[in-house]
Amino acid sequence: MTEVMSDARARAGSGDVPVRWVWLAAWPVTAVFVLSNAATPLYVLWQREMGFSKGTLTVVFACYIAGLLGSLLASGVVSDRLGRKPVLLPALGLALVACLVFATAGGVAALIVARLCTGVAVGAVVSAGMAAVTDVAGPDRRRLAALLASCAMVFGAGVGPLLAGVLSETLPAPTVTVFVVEAVLLVTAGVVVLRMPVRRPVRGGGGAGAWVRVPGVPRGAGRQLALGIAVFAPGITATSFVLSLGPSLLSGLLGTGSRIVAGALAFAMFLSATGVQFAVRRLRRRVVLVTGAGATALGMLALVVAVHGGSVPALAAAAVLAGSGQGLGQLGGLSLLNSTVPGARLAEANAAFNVGGYLPAGLLPVTAGYVSDAVGLTAGATGFAAVLGALAVGGGGLVLLRWGRVGSAQ
Repeated sequence: MTEVMSDARARAGSGDVPVRWVWLAAWPVTAVFVLSNAATPLYVLWQREMGFSKGTLTVVFACYIAGLLGSLLASGVVSDRLGRKPVLLPALGLALVACLVFATAGGVAALIVARLCTGVAVGAVVSAGMAAVTDVAGPDRRRLAALLASCAMVFGAGVGPLLAGVLSETLPAPTVTVFVVEAVLLVTAGVVVLRMPVRRPVRGGGGAGAWVRVPGVPRGAGRQLALGIAVFAPGITATSFVLSLGPSLLSGLLGTGSRIVAGALAFAMFLSATGVQFAVRRLRRRVVLVTGAGATALGMLALVVAVHGGSVPALAAAAVLAGSGQGLGQLGGLSLLNSTVPGARLAEANAAFNVGGYLPAGLLPVTAGYVSDAVGLTAGATGFAAVLGALAVGGGGLVLLRWGRVGSAQ
């Protein structure tokens, strides 16, 4: 039996692996992304207990981005050179540490540490974890791999806040219970990684150069990377803003601090990001990317309507459209990379793609948070929406203008 299992693992990536393993390979991505946003509905409680401002809240959120970006400087190269499991298993361990720190947090410093640990774990997963899904799928199922890896990310990101909102409202220890549940999910993800039928890296994988570096892509794939980032970055920045300041917007519009409502808003946002990817999976990548850019721009318009008109339906529409924009930009970008970049460089390419997306997702919401403290939430959110809407329109225009150089077949 052991020999059969070993042989199955050796054939990983050849198309002989059952399709269920492609789905299972995406589970560690989902489990870690559940943690990535699980704290979102709980910030209202922590703010009340610790007394920090909206600006401080966005800094805590940005520490997650800082940890993620730092992780991406090494995790992609290390994964391509040493393999997916040597990166994924420590990442899951660090995510468990983050659960412990969150559950016992007594001040802002603890929240910052927990968010940093979460960011590092997520950075490892978006590079090595997503590449592992592609490795398991094999060359004939790369489009399926891109779809499942992308959906695993956004679905986990949506389940986290909903789970936290429901558990914190219905069970004792509101800032503890969700992290106990998440720890169990991470342990199951560890079991999946240990048994995952993924190949050892080929000699020379990861390319030449330093182990810690700004991630990049092989020669000839730069245009695909740029087009993906042009749409993905505004989309994920929009969802980051809704996550960081959404509870404050809800409190102002509804006069409620319900954590279930805040979690449900985030879940609806990422559920749309998941569903829209399955809906467009057979469309050309150019159509997917342009539609994603349009969804983000419309989402920012709905956000302006929400904050000026006090409209809860407009806020919900903004969240759903932002989620759709991120999902479409993510799927289109990952599909372009999967179709262009060889497996030996794929984790680093995924890291480069996510650096391009998460960098503005960390900087712009922090700026908007402090501007909102200074000039008010309405003015701050309006300015943020205008800038991001313009970036989304520009990204869609870039895709239309430059696509012929990438190849109309895509």
